[in-house]
Amino acid sequence: MITTIIFDLGGVLVDWNPDYVFDKVFEGRPDDKQYFYGQICTSDWNEEQDAGRSISEATQLLVDRHPEWKEHIEAYYGRWEEMLGGPIEGTVDLFRQLKESGRYKIYALSNWSAETFPIALQRYDFLHWFDGRVVSGEERMRKPFPDFYQLLLDRYGVRAEECFFIDDNERNVKAAEAMGIRSHRFTSPEGLQTALQQEGLL
Repeated sequence: MITTIIFDLGGVLVDWNPDYVFDKVFEGRPDDKQYFYGQICTSDWNEEQDAGRSISEATQLLVDRHPEWKEHIEAYYGRWEEMLGGPIEGTVDLFRQLKESGRYKIYALSNWSAETFPIALQRYDFLHWFDGRVVSGEERMRKPFPDFYQLLLDRYGVRAEECFFIDDNERNVKAAEAMGIRSHRFTSPEGLQTALQQEGLL
């Protein structure tokens, strides 16, 4: 029986997208934007901040390596708040329904820099609804590594088979499923609602 629901945050409850900044920075130059994402400020580089590397160290590393991109690299975190598009309202509504039902413990398991997460905490009230949160930058480990999932299970005394996990990243979903955690790949609030109903959770 499912007793626990675990939410990812970015892309599930919070609309975060670097395009909100770099579509403006690279207006009319889509190839330059793709090069920047693919070769400069890559997802692998960003995930190191999620795993605890400081923003200042990460930024300087790239500026030293790519000085001609200095302005763009510094904009990645210098304009980070502009990358927040707001709550994904449909998912927040489902979170509210699940919370109000009183049937579940609800936790967050998120890859997020410890330096930027306080901004989100201040901005979004629903981030305070959880029974507990495990944030990668604070723990210096991240999804999809099993130890990060296990940390949540151990900290809150939860069994994997009693959890339902929601994440927008296929890699993270597969890692959870490999640990025996029933999971849903998030693509839309409507799809999540259907999945929750099919599981008898809503």
